[in-house]
Amino acid sequence: MTNPDTSAEPGAAHSPWRLSVAPMMDWTDRHCRVFHRLLTRHTRLYTEMVTTGALRHGDQPRHLDFDAAEQPLALQLGGSEPGELAYSTALARQWGYQEVNLNCGCPSERVQRGAFGACLMAEAPLVADCVRAMVEAAQPRAAGEAALPVTVKHRIGIDKEESYAFVRDFVGTVAEAGCEVFIVHARNAWLKGLSPKENREIPPLRYELVHQLKREFPQLTIVLNGGVKTSDEIAHQLQFVDGVMIGREAYHNPWVMADWDQRFFGDEASGNDRIDIERAMARYMAERHVAAGTPWAHIARHMLGLWNGTPGARRWRQVWSDHKLKAETPDAVLRLAHPEAATVAA
Repeated sequence: MTNPDTSAEPGAAHSPWRLSVAPMMDWTDRHCRVFHRLLTRHTRLYTEMVTTGALRHGDQPRHLDFDAAEQPLALQLGGSEPGELAYSTALARQWGYQEVNLNCGCPSERVQRGAFGACLMAEAPLVADCVRAMVEAAQPRAAGEAALPVTVKHRIGIDKEESYAFVRDFVGTVAEAGCEVFIVHARNAWLKGLSPKENREIPPLRYELVHQLKREFPQLTIVLNGGVKTSDEIAHQLQFVDGVMIGREAYHNPWVMADWDQRFFGDEASGNDRIDIERAMARYMAERHVAAGTPWAHIARHMLGLWNGTPGARRWRQVWSDHKLKAETPDAVLRLAHPEAATVAA
């Protein structure tokens, strides 16, 4: 066991993967990421999974565009064809992402029909071929550039395969292809019989397997994902692994991120309180997107957990969720959500 790591010294160097927010379909879009960035400056953020087919044949700017304020930002890819993944990795490098991540953990049947996600764990040599092609495409193309890190997010096993040897051999095979960072969801993925939601809850968490991976592969960056909710739980896991990725807790209870920069990166606290964050989001909606035709409710949905656990939170959520107010400006909705504060939008 490594030394306990419950805080960070100012100016200390830390792994870029020390803390991150998981890629979540329909949730971690560009508006969600802007909101999260208001809460934490250093935590690594991830896009929703984007398939290689969508980047080859779809609207690339819609899938790839982001605000510079979202950095450090990673693009998560879904695919299983080395050439297509190389093409998408080259796009990620051109667009300025700081990482490209291969999804080998999603258990949904739709993803399985595309022959990627968690089912790829049964085909470690194919994943290695994919990673090898991605690493080649991620190499710098000009003097002074750095290679784009290629990472893999995966489970500890699939279906009833619960041996440590399975995930150990998967990581070892893929690492030989050039992957140095593994984000490990500490549950099995059951490919049949469970919904994606049930796959996040029913297979038991087995953190000890992720800890064992770090012991066996000390040269690799091992990030633990799954079930961690509080800052104290993060600090505990950082005794055993290089980083922790938080999923739905960061979305449903985003204020949990408010102390991360200070506690885990040794930076000064932002000094922002919840109303400061809400004001900033109202300005973002009004100035950046509502004028361009994006309904404010499409953006506001990502911040509905901001006041969780405080008096009046339910009423506040009802105001920002009220589609009868869709014709109002974000500033007007902000004032309705806080009728007791006449200068709330100042």
